[in-house]
Amino acid sequence: MTKEEIKAVLKETLKSKRYKHTIGVAKTAKKLAKHYGEDPERAYLAGLLHDCAKNVPKEERIALAESYGCVLSDVEKRQTGLIHAKLGAAMAKRDFGVEDEEILSAIRCHTVGRPGMTLLEKIIFVADYIEPNREGLPHLDELRSMAYIDLDRCVVGMLENTFSFIAEGHGEVDEQGLRTYQYYLEKVKE
Repeated sequence: MTKEEIKAVLKETLKSKRYKHTIGVAKTAKKLAKHYGEDPERAYLAGLLHDCAKNVPKEERIALAESYGCVLSDVEKRQTGLIHAKLGAAMAKRDFGVEDEEILSAIRCHTVGRPGMTLLEKIIFVADYIEPNREGLPHLDELRSMAYIDLDRCVVGMLENTFSFIAEGHGEVDEQGLRTYQYYLEKVKE
């Protein structure tokens, strides 16, 4: 599928606010990729498809993810909003024809990250958080600036914000997110 065909499918299947966010992530990812010397077209494609599974109804997410072969954590089964990352990677491959494993991995880990992310994975992780249509997140302007200075420090700041939000009673921490945070916290201390 071409990027234009993918955009047409996404415009049809995602809610308009989600589609606007998706385009914002794709453009931000492309800009970050140019800044850091990553392939901007791969980053744009990963950004386009990062939320391709967001349209799956809540009650169908677990069954569909398992039918695609996704292995889900207990936290993902309780907080089905997290499933869209793994399911999205599976859909990007099966439904959109993406074969590039690093793009698929960037989609798969864009919600909670993973220790030792590749540059492309970090770009998608960060772009999802800082894209221009996001509003109301703590320290957002600071993180948007930090993204062009030090991606690792930006990852730490994003996860600290996420953990603060969760501590206010909004869900629970996924173990993978905690491992990601610990890894990058150690890395920025070096």
